Amino acid sequence: MDKKRIIIVGGGFAGIQLARNLDEKLFDVLVIDKINHHQFQPLFYQVATSQIEPSNISFPLRHIFKNKKNVQIRLAEVIDIDSSNNTINTTIGDFYYDSLVIAIGCKTNFFGNNDICQHSFTLKTTYDAIKIRNHILQTFENIIHAKGDEKESLLNLVIVGAGPTGVELAGSFAEIKKNILPKDYPRIDFTRFTITLVEGTKNTLNNMSDKAKITSRKYLGKMGVKILDETFVTAYDGNILKLNNGNQINTKTVIWAAGVTGNTIEGLPDEAKTFGNRLKVNRVNKVVGTKNIFAIGDIAYMETPKYPKGHPQLANVAVNQGRNLAKNYKRMLQGKAPIDYEYKDLGAMATVGKNKAVVDLPFMTFKGYFAWLLWMFLHLMLILSTRNKLLIFINWAWVYITKDSSLRLILTQNKEVCSVEKTLVH
Repeated sequence: MDKKRIIIVGGGFAGIQLARNLDEKLFDVLVIDKINHHQFQPLFYQVATSQIEPSNISFPLRHIFKNKKNVQIRLAEVIDIDSSNNTINTTIGDFYYDSLVIAIGCKTNFFGNNDICQHSFTLKTTYDAIKIRNHILQTFENIIHAKGDEKESLLNLVIVGAGPTGVELAGSFAEIKKNILPKDYPRIDFTRFTITLVEGTKNTLNNMSDKAKITSRKYLGKMGVKILDETFVTAYDGNILKLNNGNQINTKTVIWAAGVTGNTIEGLPDEAKTFGNRLKVNRVNKVVGTKNIFAIGDIAYMETPKYPKGHPQLANVAVNQGRNLAKNYKRMLQGKAPIDYEYKDLGAMATVGKNKAVVDLPFMTFKGYFAWLLWMFLHLMLILSTRNKLLIFINWAWVYITKDSSLRLILTQNKEVCSVEKTLVH
């Protein structure tokens, strides 16, 4: 029997798990992504705040699948899908599929405000994290010689969105402000360095329990983070951040973590598209209105009895949808009925800083040191390679003991003009 050809678009949590679990004897797999590595998004904030190296949370796709003879990798961007001919059009050519899986995830949602998009920082890729790290470190260098209004704007850091990413960033920057910056820059008065967290709702960590909301806010308050709740950003031009209450903040640094929207791909039926650019799928992740196209992970919108408004966009959902679809492909090929997917909520967690975390489990909620240890352990277990697990653990242990990561490298390209000296010919 000839192997079925499955194309997976996207090398995130969902796409990786699907490709890893597909039966090598039954399926040929082509993974297409525009970057050559899998990115561990939950720890982006630690790269942005100089706690771990980018390579520790980035995993080359070819290395991941080096022992999977049935998996091929192509570095390309998808242009559109021709479902009538079972082909996908990319920047390097067309590819035929027996079945297509869309696992393209999400991007930052700027809610239609192009100025904010142009001037703020996002945290959706490893490259984004490096950009933030470079900018923040250069900002501290610039503060030394800045004067007046310019100095004020450099000393104001604003994070928009108080979900896990925003809270974890704010907590990390607060710890850097206290433990590291005064040593690196002894002539700067860091009591004037302000970290502001802007949130549209009443709470931080709005999707977690009341205890987690209250605790995370208390942690951030004690760490010196200024929280503006029930506040929305209306404009930002790179210098002045305007708020819906009429106030404004002079700042050169705005990190936008206020929501996501699905990445888009042309060639899918309109009936499959829903709010947030997500794709409607049935209980086995087949895209509505298609015969052999599936969607998994953050891009997939699946209504179930437990989740009538769709599953949360979490790594655990993506991982388990990938594994379930791999089983279902084999079952369908064998003439068996596929297994409906349902997410079993294992809880949620977020860390605010050293010894400060909140954990919501189905049967209990707790905070503090043990919550922080559990957060670290579970995130380490999700890291793909043993080598990277060890490197991250060593980094965390070093930072815990010394309160200093020593990873503060500004890695930007010097804008030098190439010139050739004239040589006198005798």
